Amino acid sequence: MPEDLNNPDLYINRELSWLEFNSRVLNEALDRQLPLLERVRFISIFANNLDEFFMIRVSGLRRQIDSLKLQAPPDGLSPVEQLTRIRDRLSGLLEKMDRCWNEELLPNLTENNIRIRNFTDLDSQRQADLREYFHKEVFPILTPLAFDPGHPFPHISNLSINLAIIVTHPKSGDKFARLKVPDRLPRLIRLPVKPGPSPDYQGSEQNEIYEYLWLEDIISNNLDMLFPGLIVKAAYPFRVTRNADVEIAEDEAEDLLQAIKGVVEQRYFGFAIRLEVDNRMPEEMLEILKENLSLDSYQVYRHNCPVGFACLFQVAEIEKPLLKYTPFLPAKPILLRKKQILFKKIKQKNYLLYHPYDDFTTVVEFIQQAAVDPDVMAIKQTLYRVGPDSPVVSALKRARENGKQVSILIEIKARFDEQNNIEWAKSLEEAGVNVVYGVVGLKTHCKACLVIRKEPEGLVRYVHVASGNYNPVTARVYTDLGYFTTDPEIAADISSLFNSLTGYAGLNTYQKLLVAPGFLKESIISLINREIQKHKQGGNGYICFKMNSLVERDCIKALYKASQAGVKIDLIVRGICCLRPGVEGVSENIRVYSIVGRFLEHARIYFFRNGGDEVIFLGSADLMPRNLYRRVEILFPVQDSASCKILKNEILDLQLRDTAKNWKLEPTGEYVKIKPVNGQKSFDSQAYCLANKTKSC
Repeated sequence: MPEDLNNPDLYINRELSWLEFNSRVLNEALDRQLPLLERVRFISIFANNLDEFFMIRVSGLRRQIDSLKLQAPPDGLSPVEQLTRIRDRLSGLLEKMDRCWNEELLPNLTENNIRIRNFTDLDSQRQADLREYFHKEVFPILTPLAFDPGHPFPHISNLSINLAIIVTHPKSGDKFARLKVPDRLPRLIRLPVKPGPSPDYQGSEQNEIYEYLWLEDIISNNLDMLFPGLIVKAAYPFRVTRNADVEIAEDEAEDLLQAIKGVVEQRYFGFAIRLEVDNRMPEEMLEILKENLSLDSYQVYRHNCPVGFACLFQVAEIEKPLLKYTPFLPAKPILLRKKQILFKKIKQKNYLLYHPYDDFTTVVEFIQQAAVDPDVMAIKQTLYRVGPDSPVVSALKRARENGKQVSILIEIKARFDEQNNIEWAKSLEEAGVNVVYGVVGLKTHCKACLVIRKEPEGLVRYVHVASGNYNPVTARVYTDLGYFTTDPEIAADISSLFNSLTGYAGLNTYQKLLVAPGFLKESIISLINREIQKHKQGGNGYICFKMNSLVERDCIKALYKASQAGVKIDLIVRGICCLRPGVEGVSENIRVYSIVGRFLEHARIYFFRNGGDEVIFLGSADLMPRNLYRRVEILFPVQDSASCKILKNEILDLQLRDTAKNWKLEPTGEYVKIKPVNGQKSFDSQAYCLANKTKSC
């Protein structure tokens, strides 16, 4: 029985735990009870997740090996051992993905009039039509690149679809060429094709037939136009993934905006980390790619299906309602059921919102009302991932036009959203808004909006704090929590936080907020230790955390100590969990669950029974090193009884009862699907919340 809490056997590897999360995503694609196009969406999410995993996490392990700066995680695995185990686990997952597509999704799509055809299966007239389309719409933008002593091996950009081509010259024999498939055209081209603009989806009737060809299939079968006088022997699709985790030397950057732009550009040219190829590609052609991309065999992945499945979002968006989830309308929270000034309602009491079940329009309306209210003096807000055509940004611009003082911190270092955020920042600046790009050395990940309003008794501060972004699009597919309050201490803390973010004010202590970097981690550990003491005094100790990821070793050790003291602990961890539950003498009092369903579980809740005087914190922070040390994060207390009741009884307890989409983590690190017992009906917590929509109070 291990007692040393530093024992590597007590920790699950971070990367392998993430792969188990993505395996649960893939399982949704395999679930025959789901609507067909939702299954397609899940397989594309699985593939997209994997792309980011290689660009960031696998490339990070590769960099450790190359730089000899080895960092042993709590589980003790070396970078080489981690890469080996990643490869082993992925081989099974990718085989499952290939079978899912070829044996289930593709045949079912065909049965439902969504046909993804092969060029060679078409009749001669349709092939001729496609050839005309290719000649007029595709051929002019293609650039074949030779590889021989007079032509260096071409650069293969990150995540681009390419063709490796062998052509034969009558005199000089076989030649190798590379052709990039244009990314400005749809990956799947809808039939029938006529000369003119690239075809798009047409109509929305359920019985309409949708026929598609892969763009690379059209190109492959018309390569003779590109290589006149040569014989095209073969063409095979391939795709390269490159390192995208480029660090920013912020301390040395004279212009952070330009530095971020440079980082975005570098992602196209990072070192290669993965090569995906068609399974039919011959070894001699594969060797050419491996040698010139400086890749080893373990970095090559052969597929029995098209490479680059993230593009299947295109299929998932087809308008066939019977093949999708039943549409839903978010509930109108109490705040919006009657047209009224939100400030009057928020001043009377606190309001908790649970999205997407509660309409995110409430949050947008709060900012819009602040923009036009003559009594509002100033608005301060953080923006992390904004989304397209943002009504929030439009409202902030309008506020500035109406003479409000508007100060926005927009985090331009938000990974893969840098370019979007730069454009929003410029747009806000042009409207006269005070824009801060972030804090040097940190990402500002907290979600907060502060509105200062002049009222008869003086200035009143209205606060919205949340676990999710100010993004109406993701607010429909992520579960997140938002909270409106005029609590003087929380409002004062938020004011102090904004002063430290936008100016030089330094503040290490807050009245009610737990803030990172600083004391958030220490505060959580202190609350865990207090739960241990309360349990020793009166028993019945209980902790329940809901989060995206649990990685940080000191926090895990604190939970182990609580378990050893007899405190019962439930953890609802959507993604990575490095804590190993159910170990005798260490974690037998800890249960770990993960829910993967229609909505991405994104809310963070930290619950402590505290001897009956329950304590609940919400916010944007997971218990990960990046959240606790390298990001500005906040957790805020929820103290009104109505909100606490909802959080405890209608979110945490419901999710712990879930037997439809819930997985339990075993001591081995394996996740096992929870099933109903004793003949009970399956219980889906997300479906229940949809049927009983509003959680606002």
